[in-house]
Amino acid sequence: MRTNHEILSKVPEVTLGFWVIKILATTLGETGGDTVTMTRLHADKNAHNGGYLIGTGIFLAVFVAAVIVQISTRRFNAWAYWAAIVASTTVGTAMADFFDRSLGIGYAGGSSILFACVLCSLAAWYFNLGSINVQTVATPKAEIFYWVTITFSQTLGTALGDWIADGTGLGYDGGALLFCAGLLLLAALYRWTTISSVFLFWAAFILTRPLGATVGDFLDKPMSHGGLALSRPLASGVIFAVIIVFVLVLPQRPGRHPKPNVGVQVQ
Repeated sequence: MRTNHEILSKVPEVTLGFWVIKILATTLGETGGDTVTMTRLHADKNAHNGGYLIGTGIFLAVFVAAVIVQISTRRFNAWAYWAAIVASTTVGTAMADFFDRSLGIGYAGGSSILFACVLCSLAAWYFNLGSINVQTVATPKAEIFYWVTITFSQTLGTALGDWIADGTGLGYDGGALLFCAGLLLLAALYRWTTISSVFLFWAAFILTRPLGATVGDFLDKPMSHGGLALSRPLASGVIFAVIIVFVLVLPQRPGRHPKPNVGVQVQ
């Protein structure tokens, strides 16, 4: 896990390839989650038939198993990491739909509660370990904080994406364009300002989720609702195959940060 002056992280180096795969994973989370809760369990026709709750339970079990595998690996493993990310996006999709539709909290209420959960998780992480820089995720304790925060952020992203697409009249294509513009703004701030890169990372990480959610909904929702009405299982299979190719082709290196005893501060 260590070099002479650095500690290797259990998460990937944050590159353009990382963001490409992350957006694809969030899109797969939306189409894959909807395949189970809506196509198979018909929760879209009756939000109180237990479909969203059953889907949440299934995906939560898969997510916990994936995180256990990820934490159990001794060093960064791209397949274990991205499997856990995809699992977090699917459970986030089902959980957000359960809160918003089955419990009737609504998009605005659900998004507000989940945003507070993200902030609380980040605060607890910072006060316990002194940093929320993802490149410092090299211990089981840091990984637990990381994956709890990821789960909240993925669920928040789903609720936020649905809120913008359905609640503002922008539609799925308009919502996707809005979130793309937000990500471009964050990229510009990273390139041309001195704003904390850690803050910008988490802002971008959260924002990629509603982008994936709106793109996923645009692909599989009925044309009468502004979608393309594509088969959810087919769309999920194609996106899954593309992710596999990208993980194989794009560089997958662990992030790294200085050892505390070499006098370098983690930014």
